[in-house]
Amino acid sequence: MSSTESQPAPRLVSDSQSEMTEIILPNDTNTLGNLLGGRLMHFIDLTGAMAAYRHSRTHVVTAAMDHIDFIQPVHVGDLLILKSRVNRAFSTSMEVGVKVWVENTQTGVLLHVASAYLVFVAIDQNGRRVHVPPLKPVSADEQRRFEGALRRREYRQAEARRRKLALQTQNGPEQTENAPA
Repeated sequence: MSSTESQPAPRLVSDSQSEMTEIILPNDTNTLGNLLGGRLMHFIDLTGAMAAYRHSRTHVVTAAMDHIDFIQPVHVGDLLILKSRVNRAFSTSMEVGVKVWVENTQTGVLLHVASAYLVFVAIDQNGRRVHVPPLKPVSADEQRRFEGALRRREYRQAEARRRKLALQTQNGPEQTENAPA
């Protein structure tokens, strides 16, 4: 950002909150009638992108998705409820948390299915990174998530350095110059 550009005003977590509900149909499932893991990851990515768009108000691309556990099966006819919000904004990237529940349409019982953290990068029309507004946590929960996002970012960066070093050790530095970090 040049010195002539002004820093965007901080945005609240509530400004980015997004929710998506899907009914699970046979095309979304495996041969046992359970939601496919890849389909769940697709829904998580979409819901996370909604929060990132709302915070940045520009194009975003998915840069990373942290570890995900599939806690409960989701069956044909169930409702899948996904909620997302920005946990922290960095210079050009944002960490978004997504939590997923399944609702049994017959009983109304809600069960936690999965949670994931995703990193989105804000870009312009030409694919160049652009700065995002800072995030202003208000509640104690938002502050906890804000601080946790920094720890997870530091872990992701350390892990990327470790992978790069392991690749260099395995292949030699000349073969890993263009390898992903």
